Amino acid sequence: MNREIRFSEKLLLSGLIFIVIFNVVQDLVPLGPLNDVQAIAENNSVNELIIITMIGAGQFLLLTGVVLFFMGKIYPIWIRLWLVIHQVSIFIGVLIAWWIPYFFGIGAEERVERYNQMFGNTHSFLPAMNGIVPNTLHTAFHIVLLACIILTIYISLTNSRKKEKNYRVLLKDIK
Repeated sequence: MNREIRFSEKLLLSGLIFIVIFNVVQDLVPLGPLNDVQAIAENNSVNELIIITMIGAGQFLLLTGVVLFFMGKIYPIWIRLWLVIHQVSIFIGVLIAWWIPYFFGIGAEERVERYNQMFGNTHSFLPAMNGIVPNTLHTAFHIVLLACIILTIYISLTNSRKKEKNYRVLLKDIK
């Protein structure tokens, strides 16, 4: 069976690969002004860092594998739902951990000290609000995650239309 891999699927795959790499390197590999691995290591044990890295990278490796398996094929409804729900759930966590405290101050008090310790010496292009400044590396991750969600929704919606079109062509050929 010949696969028709769409550009949107290639973009989604690229975004998911970026997120896997982000999850592997963000706390462990020095990236100059983009992260502060020493500060992160002072706030987390080695076991915590390994677990956090494995969970973060593992779930996105799984998503990447699913997308690779179904690229150019019809995504079953349960796969489409799972891909969207999983990524949206992670994005809700991102909103709660970073953006709601940043914009509205809700939960900021509990995070300010820890965020400043771990991310205070990292590059950021946003101004401080409510004592929090999302750093550039995390902001890039959040933007790519949002783009992956939008691409997944697009692929899911257009994938079902493609399936309907294929069925109509098949039915027309049978008649």
